[in-house]
This record gives sequence, structure tokens and C-alpha cells, in this order.
Amino acid sequence: MTSEYLLDRELGHVLAALTPANALVCRVCVSTGLRVGDALALRTDQLKPQFWITEQKTKKRRRINLKAELLKELKEQAGQIWVFPGARDFTKHRTRQAVWADVRRAAKAFRLPQHVSPHSLRKVWAVDQLARAGGDLRAVQRAMCHSDPNVTALYTMAYQLYLMKYQNKKTRSKS
Repeated sequence: MTSEYLLDRELGHVLAALTPANALVCRVCVSTGLRVGDALALRTDQLKPQFWITEQKTKKRRRINLKAELLKELKEQAGQIWVFPGARDFTKHRTRQAVWADVRRAAKAFRLPQHVSPHSLRKVWAVDQLARAGGDLRAVQRAMCHSDPNVTALYTMAYQLYLMKYQNKKTRSKS
């Protein structure tokens, strides 16, 4: 099952229902477009307004920009090694599964109809980037480190698909 897009209000509900540490992980994902595994693998010594990472999935290098407020919050809660240390073992970072389970729990608590996962946050970021790039799909493709523009198109079409799918459900349920 693939993850689906979240509207701002739905994203706000999910973030509000998460544990504080997982909410911060998700805010990093939604503001940078990082996959949750890459966000969790951030090391404390990397925390700067701009830095480079190598994505775990693609092995491609990517520059990350953090807003001052988010950077401050990350530094305040960072461990000695990892920005998001594990709950029991501080020598390891928090797991993707822990964040995934919390996101699913939060979405279920608000009875969101779509399949929500941490990857939904990357779709939110992609749609936002498309708007900022004035509709330039190639710019978003480069930012997401996708080799195929069709993959990027699927991410950015998420918003339109969301509206078509869930607006139709609302219209039918009212009649």
C-alpha cells in the first residue's frame, strides 16, 4: 500500500498527536523532503543551517537547508552522537519503525481515510516545492534526487489525486 498526501490541516492533526520527538522527526521530513531513515540518521555534528548528506536509498549527495527555528529545536534535543537518539540505547538512533508506528497511530486517532506514513511527508514537501518552483517539475526532480521525472510526477500529482479521491467521497456521502 502506498502512502498518500496530507492536507495542511490533516498534517497539523497528525503532528499534534505524535510524541514530541517523533513530531520533530516528521517536521524535519516535511521541511527538507528527507526520507524518515535519512532524517533519523542525522548526526549531531551535522547540525548547521546548511549541510550535505548522502541519501541511504539513492547514495546521492544532497544539500539540506534548515530554518533557524527548526535547527534550534534539533540542537536542544540532540544526543551526543545522533540528533534522534534511541530510547534505550543512545549509541543508536531512533528507528524508522518507531516513527512509522506513531504516525499510523496519530492518523488513526483522527480517523483519516487515507493511508498515512512518514513517506506521506515527502509528498507534502514535493507538492510545496512544485509550487515554489513555479510548476518546474525538473527542479523538484533534482531536489528529490529522482532519476526519472515520472516518479517525481507521481509525488507531485499526489495533491490532485487526493482532491479527486476524497472530494468525490464527500460529495457522494452528502447526497
